[in-house]
Amino acid sequence: MNPNSPTVPQLSVDFLNRPIAHRGLHDKRAGIPENSLAAFQAAIDRGYGIELDLQVTGDERAVVFHDYRLGRLTPERGRVRDLSLERLASISLKGNEAQKIPSLKQVFDQVNGRVPILIEIKDQDGKMGKNIGAIERDIAPDIAAYSGHVAVMSFNPHSILAMKELAPNVPRGLTTYAWNDSDADGISAADLRSLYEIEMFEKAGCSFISHSVKDLDNPHVSALKKRGVPVLCWTVKSAKSDIRARRVADNVTFEGYLPA
Repeated sequence: MNPNSPTVPQLSVDFLNRPIAHRGLHDKRAGIPENSLAAFQAAIDRGYGIELDLQVTGDERAVVFHDYRLGRLTPERGRVRDLSLERLASISLKGNEAQKIPSLKQVFDQVNGRVPILIEIKDQDGKMGKNIGAIERDIAPDIAAYSGHVAVMSFNPHSILAMKELAPNVPRGLTTYAWNDSDADGISAADLRSLYEIEMFEKAGCSFISHSVKDLDNPHVSALKKRGVPVLCWTVKSAKSDIRARRVADNVTFEGYLPA
């Protein structure tokens, strides 16, 4: 499938023109936790796009949170997926007691189309396999109904295949990197090769990738770029790195500095 085909939903130019704040424009020193409504408001105020993460809850709902466990970001312990959405919504984020773990609907209501939202669905299988579905089923109606610019991506291609069926008009992408660290542990050699080579791009009906800033010389990234596929990258942490990344990437997901 041609990624530029009219049957493949395309990224809005807003995703390419506005730098994208990684987990919102968070700032620990200012009491603005990552993936919080305060971080998303700070991004809106600066005119930046927003990237956020989704995990699954115990009642098979989606919640805006990066980690699989609560300890790094909240005073609580344990797994996100062991608690209900209602219980998670009552938990404060470290650094600002007033900021609770948000739902995607809260974010949509807050942003209301003012800046683009790039949603990363975290892998729920554990090995990038097919044991997914709860997040995708939960978010599909809200994403399809949202009037602002939104796109979904995941490291797990099966998640994006599910979104192709559940919300076919929403732009889809793959989050990609070199697959050469501990996150690759337990994944079969064949699956690692497929992930590294971005093999599922066409099958999942993708129109973009978001690739690691540390691996932008990857030949599979170059091949997609030559075909006109937009390349976003993560996570850029300085103005100097921003300049280097943009030699390949069409836009950056950033934190720790303020892009022009």
